[in-house]
Amino acid sequence: MVSLSSLGKSFGDHTLFAGVSVRLNTGCRYGLVGANGSGKTTLLHILAGHESHTEGDLMIPSATRIGVLEQDRFLGDEQAIIDVAMMGDRPVWEALAEKVRLLDADEPDGAAIADVEDRIQMADGYTLESRSAAVLEGLGIAGPNHHQPLSTLSGGFRLRVLLAQTLIAKPDLLLLDEPTNHLDILTIRWLEDYLCAYDGCAVVVSHDHRFIDRVATHILDVDYATVTLYVGNYTNFIAEKEQTRARKEAEIAKQQQAIAEKKAFIERFRAKNTKARQAQSRVKQIEKIEIEELPQSSRRAPVFRFEQRRKSGRDVVELDGISKAYGDNRVLDNVSLSVRRGERVAVIGVNGIGKSTLQKILVDQVSPDAGEVRWGYETSVGYFAQDHRELLADRKTTALEYLWEICPQEPTSFVRGQLGRMLLSGEDADKKVGSLSGGEAARLILSRIVVQKPNVLVLDEPTNHLDLESIEALVAALQAYSGTVIFVSHDRWFVSKLADRVIELTPAGMHDYQGTYEEYLAHAGDDHLDARTVVAKAKRERAAEKAAAVGQATHGWEEQKRRRNLHRKLCASRDRATEAIEQAEARLAEIQERYCEPGFFEQTPSEDVAAIEREQAALGPRIEQLMAEWEQLETELEQLGKL
Repeated sequence: MVSLSSLGKSFGDHTLFAGVSVRLNTGCRYGLVGANGSGKTTLLHILAGHESHTEGDLMIPSATRIGVLEQDRFLGDEQAIIDVAMMGDRPVWEALAEKVRLLDADEPDGAAIADVEDRIQMADGYTLESRSAAVLEGLGIAGPNHHQPLSTLSGGFRLRVLLAQTLIAKPDLLLLDEPTNHLDILTIRWLEDYLCAYDGCAVVVSHDHRFIDRVATHILDVDYATVTLYVGNYTNFIAEKEQTRARKEAEIAKQQQAIAEKKAFIERFRAKNTKARQAQSRVKQIEKIEIEELPQSSRRAPVFRFEQRRKSGRDVVELDGISKAYGDNRVLDNVSLSVRRGERVAVIGVNGIGKSTLQKILVDQVSPDAGEVRWGYETSVGYFAQDHRELLADRKTTALEYLWEICPQEPTSFVRGQLGRMLLSGEDADKKVGSLSGGEAARLILSRIVVQKPNVLVLDEPTNHLDLESIEALVAALQAYSGTVIFVSHDRWFVSKLADRVIELTPAGMHDYQGTYEEYLAHAGDDHLDARTVVAKAKRERAAEKAAAVGQATHGWEEQKRRRNLHRKLCASRDRATEAIEQAEARLAEIQERYCEPGFFEQTPSEDVAAIEREQAALGPRIEQLMAEWEQLETELEQLGKL
């Protein structure tokens, strides 16, 4: 579908990447990984046509529809949320708007109306609103809010509308830069399901290990000033890359050993006439040996080392009856818990449920409406705020001065050394903190915590702006830390590596589980945080509520019999639709896997490829039709109520 041949990008004398020759195929999903500044976003911009390459060729068929998630795209604040999402399918949106204008004209043009009606029908345009609503709900924006102005949403939820707008377009080539930013665990899992069923070509940048592992069929690695294609997910890529480098290092070591042995022979027998010819032969052999020089990786990881200046008491903190509301929105209701020394507590839940509020109450940045926080003996707290970048924005100090504030007795060399471990050396240390990138600001805040040496860490989304290497380094440091950690994160890999206790905040209250994240999921059900499961559960609960109300008014035996028969027929139809959906999705996944097999397009006869492509093209609309039938049956069952 997309072909890159000897592609390169340079800025003056600095080469980001060169010699990139890969083919991106329909049905495959590519995880684009690499260090911050390696060129991932630049490559996305080149693929999107927003930036030019400096060498090589990029071939994208002219009819290819490209969808790009642009986090700084302008959105109209006063437009309805559903309208903004529907604009993702621009041709259909414009056709619908044109039809309204034609119908409102003083003298409607029948031919023009018929023409636009044909365009809408051919593009399945009358389902655009329902499709947009389904995507918005999947991304955590509830139906009752869809006709509210966009201005009623927070910045994080506006980005979800941007993501919905990008997905609704159903592009042939989908380019996503950090799509999981500002999503919670529930919506990340929904997005994974959506992308895994996506039948186009996707290129995704993300720092979320599990997301990339679940979504990617291939990895594009931006390193060593080029881009290398690997088959498989992120875990497979890491293993293969390490094996390749280890093999090259072993080959180099073997060559160096051979050279050393030959040099030793030469030195030993150079002066002996009987061995002179052999010594000269070895000199020529050494000259012929070419040792490959391993290039320097662009990947660098900060060095975190969290220590305690002193230990806390056994009882670290107790929350007693904490409640908090913002206007009519109650986010915390009678939350009580106690934390012991050495625990690593993960606080999880959907966005807006009160996780960050709970953290701020812990560190006395927000006062509860009711309840009390009691810290234990000798506790000292290091706090990482989710909105740390905004907190630094108005500061006029440099990174060096900011860190020096908490250790004024230390020499400059100590402070610069600490910053250097956080990849903020040289000129970076003298940058104003307000001008730092998200990753640089996060590492600066963490360096301050490292210097403080607290015995309790309260961390609110610490991975948000870190790259994969920094997240891995942070995990290793927190695993080695003997103090107490209370943290919020939507990164399931991060949570699974650290948590030995899980607190889930829900609308129904708090769930406290003593165990790891994996054990918690096993206890609650592996699909506990799966979007489809949660939506289905909500539908069942709503149906039960309606059934209770209907049951009070319905007493006739004939009515009950009619409802039971209808209920049975609807359930049977829904089950058939479910089975058909599963079969179609399984076949679609099978086709996509075949596309991703090495050499598939080269080894498969062209007529077979064409047949498979036709089948794939038919499966998409078929699945949509079946899903619409399933949703209609669910709606009818919901209205009927539980018998």
